[in-house]
Amino acid sequence: MTVTTNLGTVLEVVTATDTGMVRSHNEDSIAADAQIGLAVLADGMGGYNAGEVASGIAVAMLTTEMKQALEHGEPHEIKGVSGEPTAVALIRETSAKANAAIFQTAKSQPQYAGMGTTLVVALFYDNRMTVGHIGDSRLYRLRSETFEQVTRDHSLLQDQIDSGLISKEQARFSQNKNLVTRAVGIDPEVETEIHTYDVSPGDIYLLCSDGLSDMVVDDDIQATLVTLQSNLQLAAKQLVQQANDNGGRDNVSVILVRVLVDFAVPTGWFARFKAWFR
Repeated sequence: MTVTTNLGTVLEVVTATDTGMVRSHNEDSIAADAQIGLAVLADGMGGYNAGEVASGIAVAMLTTEMKQALEHGEPHEIKGVSGEPTAVALIRETSAKANAAIFQTAKSQPQYAGMGTTLVVALFYDNRMTVGHIGDSRLYRLRSETFEQVTRDHSLLQDQIDSGLISKEQARFSQNKNLVTRAVGIDPEVETEIHTYDVSPGDIYLLCSDGLSDMVVDDDIQATLVTLQSNLQLAAKQLVQQANDNGGRDNVSVILVRVLVDFAVPTGWFARFKAWFR
């Protein structure tokens, strides 16, 4: 029998998504489960409703597969041969499955040809967070009043910034904002960029589609989170409203996760014994 840690009292999670002011339907998909410490966001691309299909497949597969896997193992446990935490392997494996499913669906059904999606997924466990991402959907962290982008976009624009061709300020006005260099479902295989970070009580994490980050500058996102951090539901609503007030040229989705308390995994035989009776 596996004792699965319930993080429902450890994490506060809120979500919000909106079609925006221009698009006719929402191609973003989001899901969050505080009990297992999971947040997933995908921003679909493709003609007609193909983007919606791609993002929906990605989010559904990741949430279903990870829930099932976590019923039989803890994310902090080390995998045998690889020596990496289960969380890392899970994100890599489920992302690969989603990629294959979207790619095969696009190949077998002409109306979905060329569809794909970005992906950002965060799994919280043992005072840590493992983040996997593909494309330009982002994860940010607010710690005290320090706000920073944790993920690095897989986009032509980011490559241009990294190579010194343009500045971050110039990038805000670029016409190349939506050209991603990596996406789920476009090719038979895709590499998920995965990193693990320590988390602290009081941290607030923001997962968002580019419908937010393209419409609202980081300083304004930070100001909103700092000002409204005591009410995450209102903060999420306000971020969506800001994106729409600034033009709302794309669908906008946000997931906010606040770490409420320390949640290190107990160690030692007595701690394991007590866990059986929780």
